[in-house]
Amino acid sequence: MCRRLLAAFSLALLAVPAAALDYRSVAVPAAILYDAPSQAGKKLYLMRELTPVEVVVRVGPWTKVRDLEGTLAWIEGRNLAERRTLVVSATSAEIRQSANASASVLAELAKGVAVDYLEPGEPGWVKVRHRDGVTGYVRTIQVWGL
Repeated sequence: MCRRLLAAFSLALLAVPAAALDYRSVAVPAAILYDAPSQAGKKLYLMRELTPVEVVVRVGPWTKVRDLEGTLAWIEGRNLAERRTLVVSATSAEIRQSANASASVLAELAKGVAVDYLEPGEPGWVKVRHRDGVTGYVRTIQVWGL
C-alpha cells in the first residue's frame, strides 16, 4: 500500500501544471512539436524561433504548449526560453510612440511578426520592441502571447 502511494505521489510530481497564462518563446531555429512527451511520439510540425507559446503542463523534460491557433502539442523544454515574445495575430499592427491611437506610428508589422514583450501599457496596450530596435506600444487585440 505504501509503495502504491509513493509511486502515485512521484508520478504526480512529474506532471507539474504551469502557472496561469505562463508564456515562453521557442529558443531554437526550428523546434519539433510532438503528439506525446517523447521523441518516439508522432512529429506534428516545426515551430520557428521566437514563436510564443502558452505553457499548459510540464512533464519531466517535456512541456505541453498551446500555440496561436489553439493547437496543443509537446515540445522538449530545453527548446523554450524565458524570453517573452508576442506575435501579431491581426492582419497588421502598428507600433506607436505612446499608448494612444492618435500617437505617431513608428513601424507597421505584418501578421506573424514576433516582437519582444517589455511591459504592460495603458489598458488595451502593451509595450514592445521589434528586432530592428523600434520600441513602442501596440494594441493588445493585435497580438497574441499575453
